[in-house]
This record gives sequence, C-alpha cells and structure tokens, in this order.
Amino acid sequence: MTIATEKLIDYECVDQVATIRLNRPEKLNAFSDELVLALVDALRRFDGDPNANVAVLAGNGRAFSSGADVNQRQLRTREELTLLGGPEGFGAKGADIFTRAVNWKPVISAVHGYAIGMAVGVAFSAELVVAEEGTQFQVTETPRGLSGVRYASLMRLRGIGSFALEATLTGSFFSAEQAFAAGLINRVAPRGAYLTTAFELARGIAQMPPLSVRAMVRAHRLAIEKAEREAAILTDPLKLHLTEDFAESARAFVEKRPKRPMQGR
Repeated sequence: MTIATEKLIDYECVDQVATIRLNRPEKLNAFSDELVLALVDALRRFDGDPNANVAVLAGNGRAFSSGADVNQRQLRTREELTLLGGPEGFGAKGADIFTRAVNWKPVISAVHGYAIGMAVGVAFSAELVVAEEGTQFQVTETPRGLSGVRYASLMRLRGIGSFALEATLTGSFFSAEQAFAAGLINRVAPRGAYLTTAFELARGIAQMPPLSVRAMVRAHRLAIEKAEREAAILTDPLKLHLTEDFAESARAFVEKRPKRPMQGR
C-alpha cells in the first residue's frame, strides 16, 4: 500500500488473522475514491500475505461505514459517472473488489453502528458477517433513484429473498437482529463485543485446512460474481445514474433538504 492509502486503512496480522480497518472516522468511513482504492490495496495485501489465512474487516469510529461519499461520488458530471460505472461503482481499478483474489482466503465483516448503501454491498460480500446488537443496515439505492438489484441479488445469496426484496424496494432501515432472523448475517454480538466475536470465528477458521477453506471461499465468490454480472446485465442499460431523479436525490441529500417530487425521468 502507498503512504496515502495506509492512512485510510489500518492493516495488521496476528496469529494468521489479518485485521483490515476502514480509517476515515471523521466521515463515518464514507467510501471516497481514495478509500475504495485503499481497501482494494489492503485486500490484495491480505490475499498475498503468507502469514494471513483469514481477515476481519471493520471500521474505526462510530460506524462500519455510511456508504458512498455523496459529495464526491454522486455529484459528478454525466461523463464521470459513465466512466466510473455509476456513483457506487468501483471503477476499473476497483472492480470485483473481492472476487479478483488469487488465493481465495475468507473475510469476516465485523459491523457496528451503521452500514448504509455501498457499505451493505461491501459487508455482505464477505464470507461471514458479525454485527453488534443494534447495528442498522439500509439499502439506499431505490430511494435515491438508483437500482437495488445488485443488493437484492447479494442478499438472496445470503438469506431470505422476500426480505431482500422488501429491504431494497423500501430503503427502510433494518437491524442486526432482523438481518440475523433473515439469515443475512451469522452472529449478533453484544454491545462492544462484535470484534471479539469476529476474531473468535476467524481463529477457528484459521485452524482449518487452508486448501479446503479456500475451495469454499472460491465457490462463494464465484456465486457473487455471477449474481453481480446478471444484475449488471439487467440494470446497466437503464442508466439510472444519469436520470433527473437521481441528480435531484443527490443534491437534496447534500443540501440537507427534502427531495422534490420524483419525475420518472
């Protein structure tokens, strides 16, 4: 990792378990372009780290992540949005952020506070998800004029399809407890114990035969890749990130005002 990206990500490895922490707490770990690339670098580092067999992905500060940095990633020109692949796209350098792995090592998301929008996609792309009790999740794409198809597909791979559809259609918050009941996450940890719980899971997996574990991880990520490819085929031609409704939603969010009525264009 470069000096610039190291400031945005904390990385360490102890006893075969790597810890990757989003480190932009003053912005609730909102995903700027720089943080996206820093996470890509950290996951590559983990994939190639001979001392690491499992990683725990978490966020410093009050939340896992508040999602895409709206000021930077959603107020772009139409040309910039097209090149990026939408306001929540990773761009060419950050595409297939998990599935580009070579060694197929498992990642456990340890979520607390909030995981909103883009952060839901990142957290649920990991093999296992631990969330602190009271954690709030929200898929914001539909209310902002975008498509929640990718998130619905990802959530269906993890849990109950009907819950995934409701969460993506309504954009309502749902709790760690609801996510656990729907099969979307693996553990609900007591307050202050989400990292401890994630590390317990990680240490157990680290003791398993590595090649067997990696075969499972590879199958999981190939399923994610297939689901995301199908979602892209369905939604990319719609160019929702170029609509007036999306532009108004982004401006209203940044200006902290109610959205004007949506126009369907």
